[in-house]
Amino acid sequence: MIRARCHPALEPLLPRPAPARAVLPDWFKAMPAEVQAATLGGEEVRTLKHCPPLIDALSTGVMIPLAADLTISGGEISWDWDPPILPDTRITRAPVGLHVPEQATGVPFQLDIGAVVKFMNFWTLEADPGFSLLFTHPLNREDLPFRTLAGLVDGDTFKDGYVHFPALWTDAGFEGCLPAGTPVAQVFAVPRDRQGLEVGVMDAEGVARNAEIQKALSEERGVYRKRFRH
Repeated sequence: MIRARCHPALEPLLPRPAPARAVLPDWFKAMPAEVQAATLGGEEVRTLKHCPPLIDALSTGVMIPLAADLTISGGEISWDWDPPILPDTRITRAPVGLHVPEQATGVPFQLDIGAVVKFMNFWTLEADPGFSLLFTHPLNREDLPFRTLAGLVDGDTFKDGYVHFPALWTDAGFEGCLPAGTPVAQVFAVPRDRQGLEVGVMDAEGVARNAEIQKALSEERGVYRKRFRH
């Protein structure tokens, strides 16, 4: 469970976080289920709309939305947003901030606007005891003109603080409005216990099971969805 809360004075102004399944991208919803493949002589093939792992990645977790419209013009970001002054809390009134490029010294980031953008988040986010919150770029969302950097925060102890989202601006040619409500981060609650790793080889039974699964996947439709997806 992820719990999102905001200051009461901001509640009427802010787009709300939402389950990722409720904000699937328009390009995915518009994608046809089958198309003709010119490279296969016009044969009908299924599109990614039939790929449960991709669909689950798009629809799992919680999306955190951009707080206000951003206007991008000539490499500069501006906004017209006037939230109330909150004397009982310390939080910026700007929907976006910047990390100067020197703060990214030595990392292989492309800084198309000369800095690392920081999307400001006006929601505190709480996870159940023993869980951390993994923040990442909205999965499979290459249509967005930025790439949010991933981070991990203990969501049960830092439940009353704000986590903001640094991002790289990846589309240097983008001009126009990035609207309020645009998903800027996808959040997952993950167990904080260290996850182990065991590496080995298949035994004879494992090889047989693997061969059976690969045969079923190649010969039947919907095998993963019907047999292995909860």
